[in-house]
Amino acid sequence: HMHAGDGNVHTNIPVNSDDYQMLQTAYGVVERIMRLASALDGVVSGEHGIGITKLEFLSHEAIEAFRAYKTQVDPHGHFNQGKLLPGADLTSAYTPSFSLLGTESLIMEQSEIGNISALVKDCLRCGKCKPVCSTHVPRANLLYSPRNKILATSLLIEAFLYEEQTRRGVSLRHFEEFGDVADHCTICHKCLTPCPVDIDFGSVSVHMRNLLREQGKKRFVPAKAAAMAFLTMKDPATIRLVRRLMIGLGYRIQRQASRLARSLHLVQRQTRQPPSTVGPPALRSQVIHFINKPLPGRLVARTARALLDIEDEKTVAVIRDPLKASASDYDGEAVFYFPGCGSERLFSQVALASQAMLYSIGVQTVLPPGYLCCGYPQTAAGEANQGQTITTDNRVLFHRVANTLNYLDIRTVIVSCGTCMDQLEKYHFEKIFPGCRLLDIHEYLLEKGVKLPAIDEVRYLYHDPCHVPMRTQPGIKVANALLAGPPVSLCERCCGESGTLSVTRPDVSTQVRFRKQEEIKKGAGKLRGDGFSGKIKLLTSCPSCLQGLSRFNQDTDTEADYLVVEMARRLLGADWLMSYVRQANSGGIERVLL
Repeated sequence: HMHAGDGNVHTNIPVNSDDYQMLQTAYGVVERIMRLASALDGVVSGEHGIGITKLEFLSHEAIEAFRAYKTQVDPHGHFNQGKLLPGADLTSAYTPSFSLLGTESLIMEQSEIGNISALVKDCLRCGKCKPVCSTHVPRANLLYSPRNKILATSLLIEAFLYEEQTRRGVSLRHFEEFGDVADHCTICHKCLTPCPVDIDFGSVSVHMRNLLREQGKKRFVPAKAAAMAFLTMKDPATIRLVRRLMIGLGYRIQRQASRLARSLHLVQRQTRQPPSTVGPPALRSQVIHFINKPLPGRLVARTARALLDIEDEKTVAVIRDPLKASASDYDGEAVFYFPGCGSERLFSQVALASQAMLYSIGVQTVLPPGYLCCGYPQTAAGEANQGQTITTDNRVLFHRVANTLNYLDIRTVIVSCGTCMDQLEKYHFEKIFPGCRLLDIHEYLLEKGVKLPAIDEVRYLYHDPCHVPMRTQPGIKVANALLAGPPVSLCERCCGESGTLSVTRPDVSTQVRFRKQEEIKKGAGKLRGDGFSGKIKLLTSCPSCLQGLSRFNQDTDTEADYLVVEMARRLLGADWLMSYVRQANSGGIERVLL
């Protein structure tokens, strides 16, 4: 088909590769097609080159010139080793039959490997996923576009099947390669939109990580294990200790190491031209990747719950302004706010700003009891069982909250994090609080008519997270509606933090940040195009992105911040945080025994 007869013959013949007679029949068809192409004054080779299946149909004279040239320019055979040379035929080729899934191969009987195969089998190799992929940074790394990762995944599955059929044991190197492919993914799901056959390689990567865990072949990364433990622990004393060690001491050591490495010119080469990645780099290189941009400093010293003294997991906190609650026109609207671990344990100001804004407009805010995680970080990391357990436990807990507070008419569940939004959509809150909706804090404030007045001394860029928390309209549109003044510019591309990517694979994160830094500089340059010399703030609506974006402050002359935090600062005053904490702790918190 295609150009048969004019120089580019394609033969795609569906066969069962475990049926010898069918293979022989197909081979005879290929021979007939090649003879026909030549009889029509065409040639077997074409503009796309030639593979091993056509080599035997070429005459010696037709390829002698190529072989002479190949010997001259590549005497050691580094490129396409053996291609179009004697011995490069089908005698050593192996094509497994995927009809054997779950019957002959021991490893393919595992449901997860079968799921992965089914998820990628329809790929058209069109490459439409490349432009939107966060980890496909051509100037740093050409290998890991979704299309290429799908090809690699398919080949590795074939390798698993082949080795189980012939050796009854899979090489550990195949599992390492499998993990490398899965590591080069931020689980942003952006490749799904342009894909004509609806392949979401983010979901594929999660399945791959689950398979590695089930097989006991998942690579252990201490920093990632510590981060995941911090997100899942619930005991307040343990959280305080770990936060003091990991966030307080650990972040400070990283910043000092980053300053030292910059002064010694150890990081500039990496950030100026990130090296390509095939497997994890050496330890020394990985350490430099980790410190090449500093982690944020001057974080709020305590968690949001600790400041409000609502760490008890047996009580539900209902926060309201007692002055507004006693007013005759008070309508008593209540919302359920799920802060998530990033907004509550790491960047406490995000959870506090969300509560303060709700407090200021007279809305009752119900908080879940104790420290909770939504389950998304565990699910994305390949810990499906743990993620499902957290989800189930939370849903049971929230049903208890709804029963206990059935006198409150909770119509809205509010989040301040995109990954929490993704995970909470699976909670079916409409069944917990009948008739309720799930909404981002910024969309809710916009709905209530809250807006910032225009000012001249600050201009804004907006970074839309990979996991977009806003569902009713685009994030950039919400940001422009909330921030009066010059139009807010959208800053494209992933920030490179991506949950635990920056500690699991800081080399990949360096490549992603390389692209993002160019976009920030481009956006800031446009805002300064008319001679503006004031502050440029880079706002976002994701805690992980806030950490990632803050690492660009020094190199881009911008200041990263959260959209709702900027609103609280400008509407409630510079001392908004401690002012809110004082007000809430002075009769604004009702503690209901669960």
